[in-house]
Amino acid sequence: MAFFKSATREVPEIRVAPRHIAIIMDGNGRWAKKRFLPRVAGHVKGVETVREVVRACIEQGVEYLTLFAFSSENWRRPAEEISLLMQLFVSALEQEVRKLQKNGVRLKVIGDLSRFDAQLQTMIRDAETATADNTRLTLTIAANYGGRWDILQAMNRLAQEQPEKIGQWTETELEPWLATHFAPEPDLFIRTGGEERVSNFLLWQLAYTEFYFTETLWPEFDAEAMKSAIASYQRRERRFGRTSEQVMEGKA
Repeated sequence: MAFFKSATREVPEIRVAPRHIAIIMDGNGRWAKKRFLPRVAGHVKGVETVREVVRACIEQGVEYLTLFAFSSENWRRPAEEISLLMQLFVSALEQEVRKLQKNGVRLKVIGDLSRFDAQLQTMIRDAETATADNTRLTLTIAANYGGRWDILQAMNRLAQEQPEKIGQWTETELEPWLATHFAPEPDLFIRTGGEERVSNFLLWQLAYTEFYFTETLWPEFDAEAMKSAIASYQRRERRFGRTSEQVMEGKA
């Protein structure tokens, strides 16, 4: 269950480095198209970027990294591309879990996993179990995830748990049922690829998150690009409903 402060109720601790970064990894297909490669080549290159970004986050003192890998709307893509993405997901789990374990990274996968085949569901559960005790960084992969789905499934689970309080629930009671209950709310949201929207990602959790949009395509988003995003975050004043004068008084 959740024990993290919500920015809508309390002012969270403000750190030099963001504690939690959430990213929409956009631009894999366009990266491949620019090089006259099949779209899957962009996704393969994107996995390499994930490795580099994980290392950069560890070096910068980030504790939680959440990546939007496959949305509930991505099922609308061509069947061939979806099949290749599922194969890539399987191969990534096969190749990366040992490395995550070695580097102290805990893996979590959130979303409606029931639509994935049994083999992939088992691999996800095994990977989460194998890395459960790691504390250096929590890497969360959002797969077949949607922000509206997340809120609805949390409400349905809460209704089963507390049917007598329907119509009287509070934010505090709902939040432990969200898919990201094990993590604090994101401090920084990054979207690569030039689009400037959240695309049904972490709709509840992004209420007070700082947004950073970049034209850089995900396969080209390296450690330096991550440093630039964090530097942008560090230049911002996070007021959480307060005035600038109140923020400065708190720093005094």
